[in-house]
Amino acid sequence: MTEEQPYTVLKELGSFEIRHYPQYVLVQTTVQGDFMRAGNVAFGPLVSYISGNNRNNQKIAMTAPVLQHSASAHEHTVSFVLPAGMDVSSIPLPANSRVSTQVVSAHDVAAIKFGGGWNAERFESKGTELERLVAEAGLVTEGGVYFARFDPPWKPWFLKRNEVLIALAPTGSTL
Repeated sequence: MTEEQPYTVLKELGSFEIRHYPQYVLVQTTVQGDFMRAGNVAFGPLVSYISGNNRNNQKIAMTAPVLQHSASAHEHTVSFVLPAGMDVSSIPLPANSRVSTQVVSAHDVAAIKFGGGWNAERFESKGTELERLVAEAGLVTEGGVYFARFDPPWKPWFLKRNEVLIALAPTGSTL
């Protein structure tokens, strides 16, 4: 079974939840093209990295979800979350210059889960819904909405699990 990125649910607020993610590491690449094509274009270099095409020739287990953030309609960063517990100081450097790693500090997010197929309009609609709900709850965000896909493309659409997320600004208090 594929390891999933760990988090703790801090609070449920109707149709969305507030989560805490401990520090984690991403391996990522930025690609050009439309939203749906971006995941396919980015998948090859990312799979190559975890399959051992890195400076240590180290194989790394695949995890879920695959994350995607859109800088514009034609530029998207797609990321794999490296397995929990990997020593940050020993993460292998990518051999491919289009691939990078990024340590992400512990933080809180707002998230909406939803099932079904993938398409840009659906992710965008859910992202807009999340932004509205977060604003109505009086929460302050940091950065834009990003998307999480948990399942392979060949899984039947009606069984797929997806999420939209947005980082929350630190408040100095617990929810």
